[in-house]
Amino acid sequence: MAVSLRSVRHTFGRTSALLDIGLDVAWGECVALFGHNGAGKTTLLRIMATLLKPSSGTMQVAGHPYPGDRSPIRAVTGFLGHQPLLYDDLTSRENLRFYGRLFDVSDVESRVSEVLEAVGMERMAERRVRTLSNGMQKRVALARTLLHRPKVLLLDEPETGLDQASLALLERVLNDSLQAGASVVMATHDVDFGLRLAHRAVVIDGGLVVKNVPASEMDADALRDLLAGHREHTP
Repeated sequence: MAVSLRSVRHTFGRTSALLDIGLDVAWGECVALFGHNGAGKTTLLRIMATLLKPSSGTMQVAGHPYPGDRSPIRAVTGFLGHQPLLYDDLTSRENLRFYGRLFDVSDVESRVSEVLEAVGMERMAERRVRTLSNGMQKRVALARTLLHRPKVLLLDEPETGLDQASLALLERVLNDSLQAGASVVMATHDVDFGLRLAHRAVVIDGGLVVKNVPASEMDADALRDLLAGHREHTP
C-alpha cells in the first residue's frame, strides 16, 4: 500500500476530530475524500503529510511508519493545503528553485522549468508571487507540490477558486501523476470532479469513515443526498 492507516484517532483538547480511521490507498490509486467542513478531512490529510501526529493509531506511507521519523515520508509526499506556502516577494521561479534545493532535486533548473510548463505558468515565471491572482498562485503551489516527483500526492480542496481552464489543467496533471504510478488522496467538495478523477470515494462524517466504495459505483446525485443528510461536525 502507498498509504495505510490503522485505528487513527486525533483530538484537539477535548474535541475529537478523528475517531477511528482505517484506510488503505494502493499505488496508482486516487481516493477522493468527501464530507462537510469539520468532518475530519483536513486533519486526516495533515496526519498523512506528518504535519500532525495522531493521538493514537499508526500509519505507514510508502512503507515508512509514523509516528516516527518524518523525513522519509516527506521526501516521497507532496502536500497542497489551503495556503500556497510561497514567498510573496520572490518570483514563481525563485520560489520553486528554493524548494527544489530544499528537497535536493537533481538538475533543479530544468525541473523548475518543467513543472512551470506543466501548470501553464512558464510565461509568468519571473513575476513576483504577490502580483499573481489567487488562481495563478494555486498553479504555482501545485508546481511546488510536484517539484520533487512525490510518490504520494495529498491535496486539500485543490479545486477551490479555480476557473474551468485551471480545473482542466489540474485534472490533467493529476491523471499524468496517476499514470506514472503515483497515488493521490484528495479532499474535495466538487462531487463531479472528485468522482471523475477518483478510483474510490470515501465519505467522512464526524471523524469516521461512513462510506468507502469504488467511485464507479457511486452516483453523483446519491452522493450529494448522502452529504446533505449528514450533520456538520466541527472539531
